Parts: sequence; C-alpha cells; structure tokens
Amino acid sequence: MSVSTAAIDPSVCAPLPVLGQNVTVPLVTGGEVTYAALDYAASAPALQRVWDDVAAYAPYYGSVHRGAGYLSQLSTDLFENSRRTVAEFLGCRAEDQVVFTRSTTDSLNLLAAAIPADCQVFVYETEHHASLLPWRDAQVTYLNAPRTPGQAVETLERALADRDPYGPALVCVTGASNVTGELWPVKELAAAAHAHGARIVLDAAQLAPHHPVDIAELDVDWVAFSGHKLYAPFGSGVLAGRADWLQAAEPYLAGGGASRKVARRADGGVDVDWHTTAARHEAGSPNVIGVYSIASACKALTEAGFDSLVAREQELVSRVREGLAEVPEVQVLSLFGDDAPRVGVISFVVRGWNSSHFAAALSAEYGIGVRDGLFCAHPLVRTLLGGEPQDPGECGAPEAEPGERSLNAIRVSFGAGTPDEHIDRFLRAVTELVREGAQWKYRTEDGRCVPDRGEVARTV
Repeated sequence: MSVSTAAIDPSVCAPLPVLGQNVTVPLVTGGEVTYAALDYAASAPALQRVWDDVAAYAPYYGSVHRGAGYLSQLSTDLFENSRRTVAEFLGCRAEDQVVFTRSTTDSLNLLAAAIPADCQVFVYETEHHASLLPWRDAQVTYLNAPRTPGQAVETLERALADRDPYGPALVCVTGASNVTGELWPVKELAAAAHAHGARIVLDAAQLAPHHPVDIAELDVDWVAFSGHKLYAPFGSGVLAGRADWLQAAEPYLAGGGASRKVARRADGGVDVDWHTTAARHEAGSPNVIGVYSIASACKALTEAGFDSLVAREQELVSRVREGLAEVPEVQVLSLFGDDAPRVGVISFVVRGWNSSHFAAALSAEYGIGVRDGLFCAHPLVRTLLGGEPQDPGECGAPEAEPGERSLNAIRVSFGAGTPDEHIDRFLRAVTELVREGAQWKYRTEDGRCVPDRGEVARTV
C-alpha cells in the first residue's frame, strides 16, 4: 500500500471543521490558549458535519426493527441505510456483511468467537492489544516484529507453510501501526495468506481515518474499525467481510434481534432459530446514533475528497518529522525505516526525559494534548526501545520519576481536522523544552506526571 501526493496541492485542502477546535485551556504558567488536540490516534474529535447530522436526526429518534410507528420506521431506514453507506465506504463485495459493534476491540472479539474450533491464528507481536489478545480460545502463533515490509510477508509465508495440522487459519494484521504510523503491506499479506489457505482480518482502526480502505481491492476477508477514531462519537464500531464463519457461529450475544423464532419444546426447553444476516450478532437495541455517526463520517470524508485529505496529512507528517529531526535529543520510533509510508501517527522519546514528564509539560505549559506510555501495544514499544519483556513501564502509567528515563514513549497524532498552528506550536514546544527545560516542576500522582502547583522550575 502506498501513499501518493502527486498532482495534489495540499494548500487547497483546508482542515475539516471538528468539535472543540475553539476550546481554550488554562496554562500552569498563567493565561489560556486554544487547545491543540494531537492525540487523534486515541480518539479523533468528531467532525462538525457528523454532530450536525446527529442533531438533525435526534428529534426523530426511535427504536429500530420492531416498531410500527413512523419514527421507528424512519430510524430503521436510517440504520439500514447506514449499513449500506459503510459497505460502500469500505468497498465491500456483494456477499459481505457489515456488522455493527461497539469498537474495534469488540469487532475482533466477535470474530474470535466465530472462528472454527480448530482454527490457527497468526498475529504479529507488533499489534495493538485489541488484535493481539482476543484469540484466547485458539491456537495462536505470535510472529516476531519484522524490520521491512518484505520481511513481514516472508515471515508470514514461512509460518503458514510450517503449520501442522493443515486446517483453517486466520491472520490478523494492522493496516497502520498505532505506534509508528507505518503502513503495512496488507495486499501482499492477504495474497500470502490466501496462497496458504488462510484468511486475513485487517485491523483498520488507524488506517481508515487516514487512508481509503477497499476490502475488494486489498482482498482481505474482514475489516474492523472504530467510529471514535473516524471522527464520530464513542461507542460504535464495524466488522465487515465474509459471512460464512459469522453465520455458522453461535450469536456473539444471545437475545432479541439476533433471534428469528423462539419456541418452547414439549420437554420444557427452548428452541431458537437465529438470524443468518448481520442481525445474528447485533442482539439488543442497537446504538442507532453511533451507527448513523459512522455513516455520516464516511460520507464526509468521501465528499471532502480523500485524496486531498491524504495529501495534506502527508505534508503535515513531513513537517513533523523534519522538525523533530532538527532536535538531536529526539529519537523517532520506526520499524521499517525513514522511507516507509505512514499516516499521521508518530512516536518518539527524548534523551534525558521521562516521556510522561515531557507529555505533561506539553499539556500544562503549551496546551498541547499528546499521549505517553506504551499505547496498548506493549510488546511493540518494548521492541522498538530495545527493552526486555520484564522492563518497567505500563500503558499510560510510567513508574519512573520526572527526569528519569522510562520504557515509555510520546505519541503525537493528527488528521483531517488538525490546523497548521497546532503542528507549529508542537514543534516549537519540543524545541523549547529540550533546549531550555520545563518552566514548572512536576511530580508523579496516581501514576501520572502532573504539575506541582506553586513550584516553578525556572524563571518564566
């Protein structure tokens, strides 16, 4: 998968309007500043377009699939039309199903519950925990972190060729790393999986908000992603792809909506006829607003021109990487090297700094929101930092004191709603913190690095 900016002028593509773009936050040094949200990889701010669409629908809110009233019928149409919108956004094949879930984590756990009993699962240690951990009832082979895209394909081919017994197999891989932002060779991995009789699921949580995803073109069997990373509110996700394993599995949740017919037996038991459509795994009253939000975000990104959005983001990626390269104390983390294509997710460490201390100073002194920790990808971050599995450091809760090195990193991430000023302020802040130090003193409180109120570190 490659990213091209040819023939596109990033300057003609303005940031998309998002919620919170004018929110001000207090600085520990005094005064206020407009908040710079640079933690898109955790949760992107909702698009204003999405919020407006939800607000317009809200007065017509009704329960779906079961009501004879007008609002229920309208909501049902909106819900099912959203399914079609998502299918089109993902380039689904005619026979694919779109199942609505709570998140990427929920989607992959649903698939894990649906795989055949004798299925072998292959997953790289580089995965986010959402795709690393759900396969508890399967025979799992964890693959070492590759150092090139070609090595990723070769590693998978060897593992699949050596599997014994030769039965159903599933490969789980990210489309874009939530740590390094690097794009993985998804199409090549799909070809390798299929050549060895395996299926493949794409964790597109970090890919879908930044780059078009086409199931048919990539030739993957399933795609999973979350609404809250795709500029929609929390609480909704998608699992889209092949229907056969999903239809053969017991419903992910048992209850109303998943059942087509329920009857008592003469012996006192209950017979259930489950749906074979996506409803089989959507028991209970669905998150209609969340589903509609995802569909609205899909439309907004498409109508804005995804190629232009990609081009502008690549320009921001270049600016951030070039700016960080000018600070010798900064080490940017990478698996595949500097030339690897990537989305707007960049992690780094700063020599002589505890990552939590650095992130806290960015927030308290500059109004910049980034993330520090292991980013729910502990094995990957430890590998990138040359650590051992038993080394200290947890996701978001470093054990080291401010000023001490810890096995954690800092992640800056951005996307379609990021204004240039936020990137400029971030690069200026990094440079000033490294060269001049923090203006304030910090302490560890409840596992987080926070400003020590009233303790100034240097003359402001």
